[in-house]
Amino acid sequence: MLETLEELENRREEARAGGGEKRVAAQHSKGKLTARERLDVLLDEGSFEEYDMFVTHRAVDFGMAETKIAGDGVVTGWGTINGRLVYVFAQDFTVFGGSLSETHAKKICKIMEMAMKNGAPVIGLNDSGGARIQEGVASLGGYADVFQLNSLASGVIPQISVIMGPCAGGAVYSPAITDFIFMVRDTSYMFVTGPDVVKTVTNEVVTAEELGGAKTHTSKSGVADAAFDNDIETLRQVRRLYDFLPLNNREKAPTRPFFDDPNRMEESLDTVIPDNPNQPYDMREVIEKVADEGDFCELQKDYAPNILTGFIRLEGQTVGVVANQPLVLAGVLDINSSRKAARFVRFCDAFSVPILTLVDVPGFLPGTAQEYGGVIKHGAKLLYAYGEATVPKVTLITRKAYGGAYDVMASKHLRGDVNYAWPTAEIAVMGAKGAVEILYRAELGDADKIAERTKEYEDRFANPFVAAEKGFIDDVVMPHATRKRLCRAFAMLRGKDLQNPWKKHDNLPL
Repeated sequence: MLETLEELENRREEARAGGGEKRVAAQHSKGKLTARERLDVLLDEGSFEEYDMFVTHRAVDFGMAETKIAGDGVVTGWGTINGRLVYVFAQDFTVFGGSLSETHAKKICKIMEMAMKNGAPVIGLNDSGGARIQEGVASLGGYADVFQLNSLASGVIPQISVIMGPCAGGAVYSPAITDFIFMVRDTSYMFVTGPDVVKTVTNEVVTAEELGGAKTHTSKSGVADAAFDNDIETLRQVRRLYDFLPLNNREKAPTRPFFDDPNRMEESLDTVIPDNPNQPYDMREVIEKVADEGDFCELQKDYAPNILTGFIRLEGQTVGVVANQPLVLAGVLDINSSRKAARFVRFCDAFSVPILTLVDVPGFLPGTAQEYGGVIKHGAKLLYAYGEATVPKVTLITRKAYGGAYDVMASKHLRGDVNYAWPTAEIAVMGAKGAVEILYRAELGDADKIAERTKEYEDRFANPFVAAEKGFIDDVVMPHATRKRLCRAFAMLRGKDLQNPWKKHDNLPL
């Protein structure tokens, strides 16, 4: 009996060693942790339960039969984050470069199936050289099996991908389907075709970092939600994000203890809007001043920064925030900001996270680049996302809400539950200057008359009261009382029950 127990422990030690000391040292020399070290950082201490530790590949071609390593390049199992269940897989670059084989894929699929069955999120730590070439189509089939489960799990359980090394070719499509993607600066990259192929096909010379590094995907492509300096910081931030999310689509996000008075008055908000209507201000300041303890977990900070997305808590409960950012392009809506916000709104609706929308929007960005790029379709994505959302929706207009952009930003007409405005709000088809030039084209030569007409238009529309008279705004609130009013609104909406008409699925304007 003792010999059998000793053999089990020896086998476990062998599996934990991964690709061996040399390869572990090489991993550390790149500033990267091993798969198991990463799980130690991500999960609560002592909570990890590993499955399929002894699985090996089945390949026999190209000398593979003589090279088998327990675990086959991926560590899978479950654990907890702040006491809440989570399923995980971590690719091990020290074993066959983390390449995906048929059995490697089966291990990932098993964990994903368990996650869906038991209603808990999946976090995948990606660090892989891609499909295992020696297995040919079997490894490609493994990728497709993972993609299929990603698709089925979407909207059922939250899925988080963490890119902690290479992720190339078909491997990128699994993270692309998941809800959130985090990257590590300087050590992770994602691309469909690498720099060598790009050079051969298009004659472009580009580095892996330029083509698919963290900066590229957080600021240019919008593929990733955030990037951090090293493995440990990245995993800590994953833990932070996880704390805002529900376990599945049938449960609410966790309510956390809070130490911030829901009735707190924030006098500084009375002066946050500049006297000059063309002068910007930082909407992030408004978000932080209404949130519990000023905690704002922002996502896609560097992509389409003219709109802000992320999570806060009000009275300890998770709320998704979408907010125009006047500091960038005056907070205008464009292709990228519409896509960014629409994706976030759909996540919140899928997982019953209430949505707060802060509005200061002069309209959609004009120009041929936007029109040729399909701003109509992309803007419709955001409109559609708000229109189909059945979660509690509270909207606050702080300053400008012009034209179609007023409609799109969670207006009362898109089933907004509570729509507030500050006294500084301006709700109109367009700004006074543009409106007067259209309405009084014949008087354009008379500067005094135009100035008088502009003032008339401003007096009539540069305020929230016309919309309030029609019931499109539920109340005009004092800025300093914003936190109190928002907390009360979301508290009132906790029992909301709204169902959309039955359909197999929608046809989002992709």
